[in-house]
Amino acid sequence: MRADIGIIGAMVPEVEGLVARLTDASSETVSGITFHTGLLLGKRVVIAQCGIGKVFAAICCEIMILKYSPSLIVNTGVGGALSPELKTGDIVIADKLCQRDMDTSPIGDPKGLISGINKIYFDTDERARGILTSAAERLGLHAMVGTIATGDQFIASAEDKNRILADFPSVACEMEGGAVAHAAYINDTPFIVIRAISDSADGEATMDYPTFLPLAAENSQNLTLALVKEW
Repeated sequence: MRADIGIIGAMVPEVEGLVARLTDASSETVSGITFHTGLLLGKRVVIAQCGIGKVFAAICCEIMILKYSPSLIVNTGVGGALSPELKTGDIVIADKLCQRDMDTSPIGDPKGLISGINKIYFDTDERARGILTSAAERLGLHAMVGTIATGDQFIASAEDKNRILADFPSVACEMEGGAVAHAAYINDTPFIVIRAISDSADGEATMDYPTFLPLAAENSQNLTLALVKEW
């Protein structure tokens, strides 16, 4: 079954509101990941909660592309702020993504280089960025377009935060987007990554995260709905 749009979130709060809105819905489980298909705002979509981390995200994205052939992959969810201009609930619309924990620099490569395809940054879809930027303004959400740094680590110290910024000028960090970008890129599928800020990625992050996760997830889902409507 073909879908117009594929939507991936790592955790239940990031996708449950979208799944609940599906009509003509059905689901199937592949490799332990449940893929929900149906109509959302008149578009046929497939939605999956992939699980936390880069491997789950890449597996989910690959399956979604091969089984449902969406014209756009949307990775929606929450992340930590690297820019001082971002506060909890704000939105980051990725213009590009990197995998900050990919490091073969001891053999002479730049940090973040993905061997074999020789890329550090993966560019998101320009049309999707434009739709999201306009939608965020209409919804009254403070949104920033910028680079997102992905890695298999929850960032919760100023030292780790500064280490990321030293290597990768970026505005937010999280644990799935760069893997979705990588999988979408090698399958020649347009993609976009949306992150609502749940914490400040510093010493306060472990306290902020559970408090602000529901608000951040809701903002990210609302923006995703706006993109689905206009795509």
